[in-house]
Amino acid sequence: MIRLLILLIGMLSTGVPGRPPPRAVADPDEPGRRRDWPDDTWFMAESAPPPDWRPRDWPARPEAVRVRRSRRRRRIPPKITWAAIVVLAGLIFRKAVAWGAVAALSAAFHLVGVDVRLPHVKLAWPWQSVTAGTTTNVELGPWVLQKIEGISRPALGTENFNFSFTRKVSKSIGIWPCWYSSTFNAVGHASATVNLNPGPSWWQPATGHYRLQVLDQPAGGVPGRVSVLLTLPRPQLPQSVHDVTVDNTLSQPIDVQHSWTYPGLGCGALIRPQFSVSVLYAQAQSIAFVQARNNTQISRPLIGAAQTQAEQMMRDNFIQPTVNALGYSLASFSVRWSATG
Repeated sequence: MIRLLILLIGMLSTGVPGRPPPRAVADPDEPGRRRDWPDDTWFMAESAPPPDWRPRDWPARPEAVRVRRSRRRRRIPPKITWAAIVVLAGLIFRKAVAWGAVAALSAAFHLVGVDVRLPHVKLAWPWQSVTAGTTTNVELGPWVLQKIEGISRPALGTENFNFSFTRKVSKSIGIWPCWYSSTFNAVGHASATVNLNPGPSWWQPATGHYRLQVLDQPAGGVPGRVSVLLTLPRPQLPQSVHDVTVDNTLSQPIDVQHSWTYPGLGCGALIRPQFSVSVLYAQAQSIAFVQARNNTQISRPLIGAAQTQAEQMMRDNFIQPTVNALGYSLASFSVRWSATG
């Protein structure tokens, strides 16, 4: 259309005063002769002008140039685009594609009865590939803080123990001697506190309190193996009487003695209130606290149970789920206990 428009404009401008006469063209009836067409004569070109033809005195048309340039712009065929996408997806999921190809070939050979041993390929996705160093020291403080949700000193290794205590109260009313004595059998509960997160300085690599060693790296869909060694502060025995409790339902008196005047009206009114449950519980709690700290038959099992529970908690709740999420399995885990901290 643009070429035809240029041709028509050129034809309309023929014969305008002040313009040079048109060029002579060959007469089809007389080959070799040239003659000039009159100014008022219309003619059609024998052949279409070339794509870049235009009169010398015409300015270049910007719209024509833009159209001509747009025609020269080459577009990528859709087939090549889709082929590139398929090739890229095949490279990313090459393990899954290899597994599917081997499975299809195995099924085809089995169907036709051909016994061919194909290579064993496991299904694996790109996100299952994990790269890691061979040996590294890591600060465990922030890692543990994320997992334990702010609980850094749990009470572990709760031990139940029996003990007995005696309470005696003496009061005299004039010449009346009044006294009352009772021996109770009590059941106490004590726990040791374990500091699972002593702070960032405790987990500095130079201290050696945390060491993770990669034994095998993940490969072919098989998880890697790691070994973890932890050093934690030794569990602490109860630090105050509030760290132990007494079970009132299982505690009961086993022996009662009193003067001949008791339970007379006068002595009973003075002595009986001093054997209230709150008073007996406070005395039993104080005795249980001393027993839990000084009686080795109670403190040793208490420390041992706290260490066992802390090791199990660190392995099952913190260390193992985290290494599994990173593509590793926990080959070995051990905890050493430090007397300091």
